[in-house]
Amino acid sequence: MNAVARKTASAAAKAPRAAGKTAATRRQPAADDAPVKEGAVAKAAAATPRRVAKANGQPVLKTAGGKAPAAKVAQTKGTATRAPRAKALPEAEAVPLAVETVEGAIRPAYWDEACADLMKRDRILRKLIPTYGPAHLVSRGDPFVTLARSIVGQQISVKAAQAVWDRLAAACPKLTPAQLLRAGVEKLSACGLSRRKAEYIVDLADHFKAGHVHVANWAEMDDEAVIAELTQIRGIGRWTAEMFLMFNLMRPNVLPLDDIGLINAISANYFSGEPVTRSEAREVAANWEPWRTVATWYMWRSLDPLPVTY
Repeated sequence: MNAVARKTASAAAKAPRAAGKTAATRRQPAADDAPVKEGAVAKAAAATPRRVAKANGQPVLKTAGGKAPAAKVAQTKGTATRAPRAKALPEAEAVPLAVETVEGAIRPAYWDEACADLMKRDRILRKLIPTYGPAHLVSRGDPFVTLARSIVGQQISVKAAQAVWDRLAAACPKLTPAQLLRAGVEKLSACGLSRRKAEYIVDLADHFKAGHVHVANWAEMDDEAVIAELTQIRGIGRWTAEMFLMFNLMRPNVLPLDDIGLINAISANYFSGEPVTRSEAREVAANWEPWRTVATWYMWRSLDPLPVTY
C-alpha cells in the first residue's frame, strides 16, 4: 500500500474527501511481514468483549445493551466519538501512482459484476461504491517492476520513494532483471537505496533471471501458492505478496488483514470508529466473498479517494 494520514472516524463516516484534495497515504507491513496483532490494533477490544452479529446480512455491534447499527457514529454529549489512532507498527510503504499515469491500465473483467453483487449484499458498500464512479483497480502488468517498486518504497515516504525510483530508472532505464543484476548493489545504492534494499532488488532480479520463480504459471496457481513462492524472495513478506495478487494478477478475493489501512477503514465504516481486531475484520469481510479485493479497494477509497496502483 508510509506516513499515515488518516481521516478521523467521524469524517470518514460522513463522506469521502473531494478527489481534488491531496491524497492521504497508507502505511503497510514491512517486508519482514510483522503481523498486525489484535492487541496492537485495538487494546480496547479486550476490555469490552463484543462480536459482530448479522442483521439482514449486515454487520452490527453486539454489546451488553443489545444490538446497535455499526455504521452509525456513536455520540457522547452531542460530539461524535473519534477513532483512536492505531499503534505504530513496523510497516512498508508501496509506491503509488495516480491511475491516469499508468499506460495501458487493465480493468478487471469482474469489476462491474463484483460491484453490483456487493451493493446488493452490503449496505455500506451500497452507498460507497457509486461515490467513485468509473474508478477501478488497475494492473501495471510487469511483475518484476511491480515487486521492485514495492521494495524501493518500504518504510520511506511516497515522495522519497518516487525520487529514488526515478534515479533508479535513469540508471537502469530498461528496468529488466538482467540490467539490474549488471548494475549491482553498489550502483543501486548510489541511486539512494539503502544497502539492504539494494541487496533485496538484486536478489529479486536473480530470482527472475534464474527462473527460480514461475512467472508464467502464476495465472494458474492459487493465491496461497503464489504467496508461498514470492515470500521466498528476500524483502518480500505476505503483505507485499497480497498487494501483488491484487494489483498485478488482479485476483478478486484477496483480504490483506495485515494492511492497517483496511483495518482502519473497517473500523470507521462498520464500527463507528471503535478499534477492531483482525477476527472482527474477517467476519465483516465474510459478507464480501468472493469479491474481497473489490471491497478492500473501496475501503481504501473511503480513507483516501485518489485511486493508486503499484
